[in-house]
Amino acid sequence: MTVSSAAAGPLSGMVTLDLTQILAGPMCTMVLADMGADVIKVEKPQGGDDNRRMGPPFIKDWSAGFLAVNRNKRSLALDLRSDAGRGVFRRLVEGADVVVENFRPGVMERLGLGYGELAGIKPGLVYCTISGFGSTGPARNRGGFDLVAQGVSGLMSITGHPNSPPAKVGVPVTDLTAGLFAANGIMAAYIHALRTGEGQLVDTSLMEAGVAYTVWESSVYFAEGEIPGPLGSAHRISAPYQALRTRDGYLNLGAATQPTWEQLCRAIGLAGLIEDERFRAPWDRKAREGELAALLEETFATQDTAHWLELLDEAGVVAGPIYNMEQVYSDPQVLAREMLVDTQDPELGTIHNIGVPVKLSATPGSIRRRAPALGQHSAEVLLERGFTQGEVDGLLAEGVILADQGSGLGR
Repeated sequence: MTVSSAAAGPLSGMVTLDLTQILAGPMCTMVLADMGADVIKVEKPQGGDDNRRMGPPFIKDWSAGFLAVNRNKRSLALDLRSDAGRGVFRRLVEGADVVVENFRPGVMERLGLGYGELAGIKPGLVYCTISGFGSTGPARNRGGFDLVAQGVSGLMSITGHPNSPPAKVGVPVTDLTAGLFAANGIMAAYIHALRTGEGQLVDTSLMEAGVAYTVWESSVYFAEGEIPGPLGSAHRISAPYQALRTRDGYLNLGAATQPTWEQLCRAIGLAGLIEDERFRAPWDRKAREGELAALLEETFATQDTAHWLELLDEAGVVAGPIYNMEQVYSDPQVLAREMLVDTQDPELGTIHNIGVPVKLSATPGSIRRRAPALGQHSAEVLLERGFTQGEVDGLLAEGVILADQGSGLGR
């Protein structure tokens, strides 16, 4: 899908001051921006968001990773280390609905821009902080990266294969999920503020996001005191529910319920297993899942993956392929759900974007512009919010703000 224009989203009118960088915070504010919020990305003039220089570069001050999570935003390059810069920010808060930051706890307070100070300016302000471990507790001052959070939250203890070295989830799942939880909290607090005029602090962390993901594992531990370990692709409580080898690769099979198990057996010519004492009940199959997997793979190894997927689909058994990224973005269903969105930019040409993953029928989210150049909208934002041209020129001359000196295209 190629986007040329889009209507206002459901968060149109929400003004968000975004002080975040790298991934968790920008993921949060991208969700808001995709849904129509005016997200003003406040960056340090000296290089901006560090993600601008991480990963494969494109041109100027965009990296592939920066483009991926900063679409639909405007950039204001503002020096918050200066008194004048902090004064500018406080003036912006007067007209804002939301502030989001992901500094270590205490940084914003030392700048005089913590929740208490800003709520005094705007009582209805929703202020969100995202950190490694949260703003309270004995570990609140520790720095946090996804890898560390995956370890502390227990995710790495249940990822990978038995008797293998520790492995993290292949994507930065605590970063991304902390961003999603933060966006969800912001929207809930924003609704409350619209109803009552009362703002509040939204506080989440990478550690909490990781712990929240351990639904099955925590449940087993709570119920039985058992410490779960890694299972490869297998399920914590059901079998067969895993990746199984075929003649030319692997397929994912989900036959967790009794009816689906029986459908599977009949479909692949192993109906005798239905009454086999070893595998008759769900708990029997889980107890012997290794033996069961080996038996199933004997049959699956006789044909290619495509053959089995077609047969299982006809039988109503849930199964699927295991794609690489090239195959993902060639899949007809992925494309039909608009999870690949191409935008055209005068400076960068075609930009491939991951699509908006939730669809609203009346006020859908959209991808309207690419990630901004550093300081691209500095003057524009300040002039919109009541600063005079003389004030803007003075701030530029003093180095308090930075304005993009490029073409200014692609806004």
